[in-house]
Amino acid sequence: MESLPQEIVLDIISRLPIQSLLQSKCVCRAWQCLIQDPVLVHKHLCRMEKNDPSIILQSDHPIDSELYLGVLSCQNDGNYNMITKKLPMPPLLRKFYLSGSSNGLICLLDSYQKLKPFIYNPFTGNYLDLPDLPKRHDTRILGFGFAPTTKEYKVVELSFSPWVRFDQVDPPFEADVHVLTIGSPTWRNLGTVPFYFMRRKYNHHVLINGKLHWVSHPTRNRTTNLIISFDLATEKFEEIPLPDCSSSNSNLAKEGFGQVAVLRGCLSALCYEDENEQLEIWVMKEYGVKESWSKEFSTGVFVPKIMLEQEDPGSFFNSKYYLHQRQTGVLCLLRSGELLLEYRNKALGIYDPKCRIFRDVQFIFEGIPKFRAVLDHVTSLNWIDSTSLVNIANG
Repeated sequence: MESLPQEIVLDIISRLPIQSLLQSKCVCRAWQCLIQDPVLVHKHLCRMEKNDPSIILQSDHPIDSELYLGVLSCQNDGNYNMITKKLPMPPLLRKFYLSGSSNGLICLLDSYQKLKPFIYNPFTGNYLDLPDLPKRHDTRILGFGFAPTTKEYKVVELSFSPWVRFDQVDPPFEADVHVLTIGSPTWRNLGTVPFYFMRRKYNHHVLINGKLHWVSHPTRNRTTNLIISFDLATEKFEEIPLPDCSSSNSNLAKEGFGQVAVLRGCLSALCYEDENEQLEIWVMKEYGVKESWSKEFSTGVFVPKIMLEQEDPGSFFNSKYYLHQRQTGVLCLLRSGELLLEYRNKALGIYDPKCRIFRDVQFIFEGIPKFRAVLDHVTSLNWIDSTSLVNIANG
């Protein structure tokens, strides 16, 4: 291999699975330096982004706050298994919230240490504990992502009072905003913004074009939900234009979108149609262009088999209405063209839009049978110290 040009060697090695690359670091010092080469890390990440993403699962019972890696496996009969493997955890991190993923790095919020955030690569084992969050309000949402123009990773904290009553004449629709650039010792206060962000069981945001996106409740001047973006480079908030809806009876016209997602690199959003019991998935094919919104998918109601087995099938909380109304999320669009869905952080399902059928995803666990949070994730060699983060981004 010494006779080959360096760029060819890196191209060949970048095709290996991450487990093989990590094992190769133990061969010798030269291999260790090679595996840590920023060019290799960048090449490997780009290849992984073209594959179906892996899934990060946070356990709920019987052991709380452990991480698992889930990899989808399609069987000969067309059904899917989710093969899971327990991931190592940073030392002294006992209980946490799973707050986001970017370029193979995940953001964790330690609920014991004064809500202290961590950035962690569960495959390399590297982690970085960040400065404590500013103490403002009890309810807080974190966003984590990479700004490609400035080559910086940032964590954004949105905090607000949980006691807003929407029947008030003049409710306090605002959130305090703090930003931390990875490598900086302190959080910066950006003031307040006039939005009241939706908070799911885990902080759900998406990153696209260097911008974080959340759904916000209606404001004083708007009667429907809003999609709000935050540009990690300019640190400015902006409302994303929503599609015009000709049907005044539709939920999209009355309420707006309930969740956001990224499907094949496009900003996507979910709307729940009560009358027809449909989950509508809209895709913004040209980012920022209102006219490019298109309704790409419309699914019916599905209750995963595992949820019927674990809970009382006749209860309201396990009914089709309750599941479909607010508890179905879209994780990603697979290369097969099928949608990977999650249900109340308790089960996964596959929807085939061509055949219009649902399939359960059968879990194969090492040990933990239930989880509380789930997000899609790209496995990466990305290092966790601030100097390496900048170098890898430039690679």
